[in-house]
Amino acid sequence: MTNERVRDDAGDGPAIDRRGLLRAGALAGAVTLASGVTAGAAAAEPGGALAAGDAGPAGGEAAVVLTGRLDTGAADFVYLPFDVPSGVREIAVSYSYDRPPVPAGTPGNSCDIGIFDERGTDLGGRGFRGWSGGFRTSFAISRTEATPGYLPGPVRPGRWHVVLGPYQVAPQGLEYRVEVTLRFGAPGPEFKPAYPPERARGRGRAWYRGDCHLHTVHSDGRRLPAEVAAAAREAGLDFIVSTDHNTPSAHGSWGPSAGPDLLVITGEEVTTRNGHWLALGLPAGRFVDWRYRSRDEAFPRLARQVRRDGGLVVPAHPYCPYVGCQWKFGYQDADAVEVWNGPWTYDDESAVDGWDAGLAEALRQGRSWLPAVGNSDAHSAPQVVGTPHTVVLADDLTRDDVLAGIRSGRSWIAESAAVRLEFTATGAGRQAGVGERLAVPADAPVDVRLTVSGVPGGTVRFLTDEGQMHQESLPADGAGTVVWRTTASLAGYVRAEVRHPRADGTPGRGNSMGPELPWGPMAALTNPVFLGVPPEGR
Repeated sequence: MTNERVRDDAGDGPAIDRRGLLRAGALAGAVTLASGVTAGAAAAEPGGALAAGDAGPAGGEAAVVLTGRLDTGAADFVYLPFDVPSGVREIAVSYSYDRPPVPAGTPGNSCDIGIFDERGTDLGGRGFRGWSGGFRTSFAISRTEATPGYLPGPVRPGRWHVVLGPYQVAPQGLEYRVEVTLRFGAPGPEFKPAYPPERARGRGRAWYRGDCHLHTVHSDGRRLPAEVAAAAREAGLDFIVSTDHNTPSAHGSWGPSAGPDLLVITGEEVTTRNGHWLALGLPAGRFVDWRYRSRDEAFPRLARQVRRDGGLVVPAHPYCPYVGCQWKFGYQDADAVEVWNGPWTYDDESAVDGWDAGLAEALRQGRSWLPAVGNSDAHSAPQVVGTPHTVVLADDLTRDDVLAGIRSGRSWIAESAAVRLEFTATGAGRQAGVGERLAVPADAPVDVRLTVSGVPGGTVRFLTDEGQMHQESLPADGAGTVVWRTTASLAGYVRAEVRHPRADGTPGRGNSMGPELPWGPMAALTNPVFLGVPPEGR
């Protein structure tokens, strides 16, 4: 099993709904396990045929079986220790657990898995060697190669730990069985990662399109990195970010798929028990821990570490209703927020509303504001890479320049590369664009202008800190320019939305109440232009 070659145990089965992949749960059935030495429950000392200092038979193997039961209310993570003697070439792990029937609406058993080596299980420590969540029932690690999601490297003697993540436990409890097979022999050649370069052929200071939330076979996706890169090129993207769940194992596979026409930035989706967040722009190979809740106070420390490494902290799909997905950490440690995730749904609507309220609060308090981004979160076909994506004004097509553009809010979100727009505010002889401030006197007239194409029959909305202030329909060809006049005394900021028609073909109305949703799906969304001279010292 190599990092690039192996897919997942589920094979090429039917595609899974994007938000369905956010649900916890193993996707493959139970496996048949060979007999071995029973080590007992999670709390028991590890058993096994060999002690850590013993050498095993050349070319042979030994198995350790770890079994136990978890009751409802089990700890988030359960560590199963086992000893690795010298002379082990490869560690192979397989596991299964029961799935008793439960009443409708009651969570059934769902248990994730990963592994830590002899360096320990400390939060943020160096012992992490891989994680596949609930997407695989087996994996293997050697010096030369590893199952996607896991890190190739030395198999050193000492006490290792399989970690179980009981995401959900049924009222009847969860019984698990883990088999660890130690295969002996000479270590193979050292794995050589192929990290992507941090620069691609750019156009100087320009608008670049990129998808910052993507999955491959290295977590719960079904696409190889090469397939994701091909899809990104087909979508007209300039850059992508690798964000597999809770592991950097894909980083070393992206090199051959990057190129002068496509910048690949390394990152991770960190899936905690109280929300998911994107660590964008991690140094290649860097791991960010996920084993904590909001009340543990670990998130601020890890967020600071990401920033020290030059990366960005971006809460993902903050209103997604599935277990563990809703964002509970607040936004004081965030650099941006993902308000649009995949095809437009009601939770994106909530995310935009919450983000907009945060803009007004930041304006009132005179503090920094949180830019919005949008990404596909694509895992497998038919999910479309680049639907949506973020369009970033960057000095060039490099890791640092793209991240700087996102951090500053010089960006807008597009449904696809077919959507183009320009959004500016002009007054008192000055002009400002997305993410900038137009410093004008409070009563000076300001013309807000949006030029857009690619949204047939769409609706343009201008929104301020008071709400929607202007609405105008686009012609059938989807191209047009909308201009609206205001002043800084009336609007602290202005942002734009472009919506598709509603299902009944009507544009919708921004100042109406009723049982139906007032708008059709989003086609484009800008970050704000701020108006007025900031108060002294701000």
